[in-house]
Amino acid sequence: MKFLQLFGRLKSVVIGMLHVKALPGTPQSTLPLAQIIDEACSEAEIYKSAGVDGLIVENMHDLPYTLHVGPEITAAMAVICAMVRQTCPDLPLGAQILCSANQQAVAVAVATGLDFIRAEGFVFSHVADEGILNACAGDLLRYRKQIGAEHVQVFADIKKKHSAHALTADVSVSETAKAAEFFLADGIVLTGTATGVQADPKELKEVRHAVKLPVLIGSGVTLENVRHYLDANALIIGSYFKKEGYWANSVDPDRVKKFMDHVGKLRETQFVSK
Repeated sequence: MKFLQLFGRLKSVVIGMLHVKALPGTPQSTLPLAQIIDEACSEAEIYKSAGVDGLIVENMHDLPYTLHVGPEITAAMAVICAMVRQTCPDLPLGAQILCSANQQAVAVAVATGLDFIRAEGFVFSHVADEGILNACAGDLLRYRKQIGAEHVQVFADIKKKHSAHALTADVSVSETAKAAEFFLADGIVLTGTATGVQADPKELKEVRHAVKLPVLIGSGVTLENVRHYLDANALIIGSYFKKEGYWANSVDPDRVKKFMDHVGKLRETQFVSK
């Protein structure tokens, strides 16, 4: 199983978020790329020292997001990811490029030695705050094949946060997960309604029973509620690891260490399987 080979365990993998500062050309950009790289690598060191199981590099500060991501963003993300890879040569690393720049993320991953991407809009159309996103699975996986990047795993969001799903109101979360599995996703990502909002534990149980793919929780995991998500294959954590628990702040080493110590104990006491 590719997930097990990558992370070394099958449950409660902890993936930290590297929210790089606003990239050159975006409305809130104030820093030179060299400084953005330095800050990203410093936060990667914090995560690595605390013992997280993997990282995702994301352009979260590039507000407001656009459906037409320019080549300057892809280029900047490639340079940042390459330097993070040098900082963490043995840690599983992924990328997400907002908004829904999934082919660009695959290109960055294969060029810089990353292991996976997180993809928006993989199956079914929905209305996001950036506009209408249409399913991309067919084009994305053909592109991955064409550039020789089949080793780059695709973890696909379903019924994702910051979106309206009225278009698919008659399609349940488990049916959406089955569609993503049928369309060859490597993993399923479940979220709450917004960044920092916890996913529904009932949906985790439902989706785990519906598909054989790894299921990742993509928002809202905290020290206080993590026990509800230990059956997930992975926990993608951004907000909780930041100072004061706010996504836009810098990574707080004490919060990361405290969380990882807590999860380590839960893994032992509750016999969370590897």
